[in-house]
Amino acid sequence: MGAPPTDKPMRADARRNYERILTVAREAFAELGPDAALEEIARRTGVGIGTLYRHFPNREALIEAVYRSNIERLSGRAYELLEEHSGATAFEYWLREQVRWVMANRSLATTLKAGMDHNSPTFTLCRSAINDAANALLEAAQQAGAVRGDIEPRDLVRLGHGIGIACETVPDAAERLIAVTIDGLRAAPGAGAAG
Repeated sequence: MGAPPTDKPMRADARRNYERILTVAREAFAELGPDAALEEIARRTGVGIGTLYRHFPNREALIEAVYRSNIERLSGRAYELLEEHSGATAFEYWLREQVRWVMANRSLATTLKAGMDHNSPTFTLCRSAINDAANALLEAAQQAGAVRGDIEPRDLVRLGHGIGIACETVPDAAERLIAVTIDGLRAAPGAGAAG
């Protein structure tokens, strides 16, 4: 999760520093915005500024790494859920997790994305990771005959994102909207696996 973009394996202590910097940066960006001082992030992490710069040569590299780590965690949950549950259940659980994630992280994600080049390899990788996760869930749910066949992976991402944004200030409405959405996505009885 959030591995640095390098072919060279990291020493254990360097890996710990990298992960700690990411965690603290995520918290600092959420609290102070993407302009949080890198010196403050290093101080909170308990490392020198030189250590931070060895891992992240500039603010943009740190912002991209935090964004990538966030998306990798959300995407990874899709595969964990598919291992633990039926396709239909994993699909429903992940939609709920995606909505909760959007509600909790939207302002951070928006500010991080604003600081990134949308043609960057990181942005492309993140878009691909979230779409692949949605595709895996959707395919499993459709194969089980639980979800309509005319739904596409991006639809699932858009629905979760839309509900999350709509419920950001009224979180109590989220579960109701998720339930209505899931009902609307159900395959018609007798429609078959891809129906």
